[in-house]
Amino acid sequence: MAGHSHAANIKHRKNAVDAKRAKIFNKIARNILSAVRQAGPDPETNLKLKYALEKARAANMPKDNIERVIKKGSGEKDADAFEELNYEGYAPGGVALMICCLTDNRSRTAPDVKYILERNGGNLGATGSVAFMFDFKALFVVDMEGQDEDAIMEAAIEAGAEDVRFDEGAATILAAATDFISVKEGLEGGGITLLSAETGFMPQNTVEVTSKDDAKKILKMIDALEDNDDVQSVYTNHDMPAEWLEELSS
Repeated sequence: MAGHSHAANIKHRKNAVDAKRAKIFNKIARNILSAVRQAGPDPETNLKLKYALEKARAANMPKDNIERVIKKGSGEKDADAFEELNYEGYAPGGVALMICCLTDNRSRTAPDVKYILERNGGNLGATGSVAFMFDFKALFVVDMEGQDEDAIMEAAIEAGAEDVRFDEGAATILAAATDFISVKEGLEGGGITLLSAETGFMPQNTVEVTSKDDAKKILKMIDALEDNDDVQSVYTNHDMPAEWLEELSS
């Protein structure tokens, strides 16, 4: 999930993410499998696979698992193809959602996403109703505990990042999506340990969540979406107090 408090969301929800590690690995495996089927098993000639492998490494996916998925994808020439789909919608409080999916059956995925949104007080929007509020970027999150802001800023600029946002004990480093690999390598080469690294949607502006009840519904909705096997990532433009994030995510 991502929003104005992208770094805070990542940090406060890390324990919950760790508990879902098997499901996360399954989604990454699906991403790798799709990339291999589309353009082959060589990451040097398959940029989509290269990105997928970077995401796998960032999630500490075991090397054996990665190699097994690549081998499987290379051998399944007649297997069903996966399709990348983005759904747009709204959560309680007027919060916008970008829901990124990878599916082998859109007739299953669309109704599932619609059902989850409506069950949790939201609704599915038309194509283009939300996307204009977001920019597609390379997103890197750093835990700022024991870190110096000036040092992080200097390392980010040196790596080719566009911006750094400090928030709630963590930092979000932004770069052009096309520079994901080079910036990630530059940050890690500069000794920065990343909490997360991905390409995804960053909101241009945010919606302040002033109701704790709405905050609870929003986080429950995002959890339900992320629990769906077809959903790869969920991005929002919500901005809520850090103490609510910590309390409601525990």
